[in-house]
Amino acid sequence: QVQLVESGGGLVQPGGSLRLSCAASGFTFSLAGMSWYRQALGKERELVASISMLGGTNYPDSVKGRFTISRDNAKSTVSLQMSTLKLEDTAVYYCNAWFRGQDFWGQGTQVTVSS
Repeated sequence: QVQLVESGGGLVQPGGSLRLSCAASGFTFSLAGMSWYRQALGKERELVASISMLGGTNYPDSVKGRFTISRDNAKSTVSLQMSTLKLEDTAVYYCNAWFRGQDFWGQGTQVTVSS
């Protein structure tokens, strides 16, 4: 079965950096579009970064220039490098896979930006 397991969340000060990773299994990773979403308390889930099968990336303006998504098809992992973190980046971050018309989600990892 499909599994997405996130890791790397934690507490970081404003201006700091953090790297999230997502280990995928149960599907052909190289054929999936991969994304990171986040959901802050009381808010809707929003797209943070996406990377296509061919490596094309997309970011909303809120994180552009600060976050970088990457994938390693050999290891079936997708990562999110986050820098210059802000208080408003605090949220649960979810790994998402889009494969053969279906969405799959990880359990999420908490990122807290606080001084």
